[in-house]
Amino acid sequence: MNIVLIGYRGTGKSAVGSVLAHKLGWPIYGFDPMIVQRAGRSIPQIVEELGWEAFRDLETEVTLEYAQKDCCILDPGGGCILRPQNVKALKQGGVVFWLQASVPVIAERIQGDDQRPSLTGTNTFIDEISQVLEERTPKYQAAADFTIDTDRLSIEEVAERILDLFRSRSTPG
Repeated sequence: MNIVLIGYRGTGKSAVGSVLAHKLGWPIYGFDPMIVQRAGRSIPQIVEELGWEAFRDLETEVTLEYAQKDCCILDPGGGCILRPQNVKALKQGGVVFWLQASVPVIAERIQGDDQRPSLTGTNTFIDEISQVLEERTPKYQAAADFTIDTDRLSIEEVAERILDLFRSRSTPG
């Protein structure tokens, strides 16, 4: 059984995943770096040269491959939940935790991140976060076994909550 961390970028998935991997002695797999490695180019380059659909195809390829592993921390990108086959694969082999945060907190955390292209192309930074969250929230909710608001929690506190919930979920009886 895996621990799967979903949510918009800036909600703490990678940082929390690293803490969980250390505590459990499990490997962590960040899907975005694997996509970059497979494509041989950055995410902005993938999107600019090949388009979002090609990026999502690579994302699905990585998801279907790594969802089959066991005793891992999986850190898919924020849009991984856009394809039902990704969600199905992640849920089959893992407990899915949706890390969420408010728009102002996300904006503060990801300000200056130039490794992801705009998802909307025309909106301001804050408007884009709001719009994408509005569109994705029902998908995150449907995919999640548990939801954790990371606004006011430290990375360590989020990791401890996930471990408590994971252990209670994984323990028979």
